[in-house]
Amino acid sequence: MAVTFAWIAVAMILITSVSLLLARDWRWSMSLLAIQYVAMFILALQHWPIGMAAVKVVAGWMAAAILGMTRSGLADENLAEENTWPRGRLFRIFAAFIVLIIVAGATPSVDTIMADAGFAVTAGSLLLIGMGLLHLGITAHILRVTIGLMTVLSGFETVYSAVEGSVLVAALLAVITLGLALVGSYLLIASNSKETEPA
Repeated sequence: MAVTFAWIAVAMILITSVSLLLARDWRWSMSLLAIQYVAMFILALQHWPIGMAAVKVVAGWMAAAILGMTRSGLADENLAEENTWPRGRLFRIFAAFIVLIIVAGATPSVDTIMADAGFAVTAGSLLLIGMGLLHLGITAHILRVTIGLMTVLSGFETVYSAVEGSVLVAALLAVITLGLALVGSYLLIASNSKETEPA
């Protein structure tokens, strides 16, 4: 039963990470990020007790709330209009498919290296890392870059949960997640104030 839930979490990660690449509205992005942390929680449960795994989902939801509250207070700019190439949805779907092929090929060997963490945990974490790096590679917008960094970090946390059961490490990674959200919020506010300054 636990393995079935783990593969459901991998499917959730695939859907949310691809949707984050395609999402135009920041509200959808925050919702998808929160769902992604639920999937990460399910994968962390494969190796951690529920209390430690809950730290991940709570920290992720708090980070998403911080980013969402900051973004809601800013001037309504159109996040869809990014001037960086490439920005077509077809290209992003194709790039996500390439990442999926790489993850499928790398999962067996990485699972062996990671002390048999489990195919679902390894696949989910590699998928998060790959999609996060893809996100970072195709955008320059502060909110999207922050989401990409948080996705990469959550992938690392997921695979690391298989080899390390320390409460202190779990707390440290949760603090890093919250720190990323705070830095992203600060940069959002700073960039918005620069844009609204009179010439």
